[in-house]
Amino acid sequence: MQPKPAQAPLTLRLTVGLLGMLLASLLAILNEQVTALALPDIQGALSIGHDDGTWLTTLFEAANVATMVFAPWFGITFTLKRFTIGAVIATMFFGFLCPLAPSLHALYLVRVLQGVAGGCLPPMLIIVALRYLPPRVKLYGLAGYALTATFGPSLGTPLAALWTEYVSWRMAFWQIVPLGLLSCVAIQQGLPSDPLKLERFGSFNWTGFLTGFPAVAMLVIGLLQGDRLDWLSSDFIRVMLGGGMLLIVVFLCNEWFHPLPFFKLQLLERRNFAHGLSTLVGAVILLVGVAAIPGQYLARIHGYRPLQTAPLSLLVALPLLIVLPLTAAIMNLRRVDHRWVMTVGLSLMVATCLMGSFMTSEWIRDNFYWLQSLQILAQPMVILAILMGVTTGLPPTEGPFASAMFNSVKSFSAAIATALIEGLGTDRERLHSNMLVDHLGNHALVASQSIDATHSLGELAHRIHEQAVVLTSADLYRVMACIAIAFLFLVPVLPVRIYPPWCTTPPAPTKGR
Repeated sequence: MQPKPAQAPLTLRLTVGLLGMLLASLLAILNEQVTALALPDIQGALSIGHDDGTWLTTLFEAANVATMVFAPWFGITFTLKRFTIGAVIATMFFGFLCPLAPSLHALYLVRVLQGVAGGCLPPMLIIVALRYLPPRVKLYGLAGYALTATFGPSLGTPLAALWTEYVSWRMAFWQIVPLGLLSCVAIQQGLPSDPLKLERFGSFNWTGFLTGFPAVAMLVIGLLQGDRLDWLSSDFIRVMLGGGMLLIVVFLCNEWFHPLPFFKLQLLERRNFAHGLSTLVGAVILLVGVAAIPGQYLARIHGYRPLQTAPLSLLVALPLLIVLPLTAAIMNLRRVDHRWVMTVGLSLMVATCLMGSFMTSEWIRDNFYWLQSLQILAQPMVILAILMGVTTGLPPTEGPFASAMFNSVKSFSAAIATALIEGLGTDRERLHSNMLVDHLGNHALVASQSIDATHSLGELAHRIHEQAVVLTSADLYRVMACIAIAFLFLVPVLPVRIYPPWCTTPPAPTKGR
């Protein structure tokens, strides 16, 4: 058997290139998060109504998620270096144009194009980590990717508050320019140049592209607009979800048999890969939910703006810069089982959600500090354990397939989480409001005393609304706890024991193992 060629060492120049890729991926996440959080100020500045404003986020997300399915294929074809730099420049360019758009429809178009450009960036980071990082530091590279999935979203609220309160709403779009220029320079100087592989277009998977892109985009649009349009009561939502499901089935069938697919579905035969992708769905829903519930509660009950909720996000974001590499160092030890790390992380998420389910209308920002502090440990444990399970044993040639599937599932799960929180939140709030009104109606004396005490029906209605929001937030925490428990039960069943990359790569596997 011929020995494997030695992997190139991690030089300072290559490290600079990898940091540039990390900045590019972080740029895409911040652009997505900050513009979404600053949307009320953007709508006000551009005189855009609420319904029209929701499409600014929906169209961006649809294009963003759909692009992630195909970005790795184009990255390999045009080379990682050229493709990433081109995508960063396009993201900056369209971001710069957004506040200058002459009309609402022009702004929609620019946001779609920026969503396509931004969707090209996160998948590149996993590919370069698997391709260039030596086994000893591979987990630290994955920790860098985890930083974009945890630190990036947490940093979105403080940045949105900074730009909208102290600078200008336009900075929500323009903030990416300096970070983009820095990442382009680092990538250009650090990553090696590969030859173009334009001959791959000769076997381009047209069926997959023409079914997959609209399928994912339609599903994301259906999920993000579903609550506003009352879900299946709307013909538009039925077309989006029904048509998207049909197209996605055609896409997946095509991918299974195509010789050069975008998704290599055969990877799901590996237990750890299948477990990692399935758990990723739950983890993303938990991350989005645990971050969104306190912010929505504080905004609706106490009138908090992003400036007032920023300390909650910073409490999670800043310690992650230390906890993520420490978690990677622990998981890089041979005797540490990644399944136990994931179990502890999911258990901490369960504890967070159960504690949050006891919230009352008296809770303010300070009451959420303890809950959010648990996420400092929980998020790195869960995300890194998932990444380790998905990537361990993958050769660099399969990196693009893993990256396409991982990033697409991650981003699509975020859309599912948003739809779940909005849809379930609306349904539970209506239920609690009706129950509270019925309770008051069944106790006429109590209702009369309440009206006399508050001097107005308006004040009574406000109190009912307040209690309904509190009960709904507690219900959402319970749902998040149930999701965490469900995926906790998968840990002893589906994944198998694996070892850090430096343990499994050099030696040959033992027979019969």
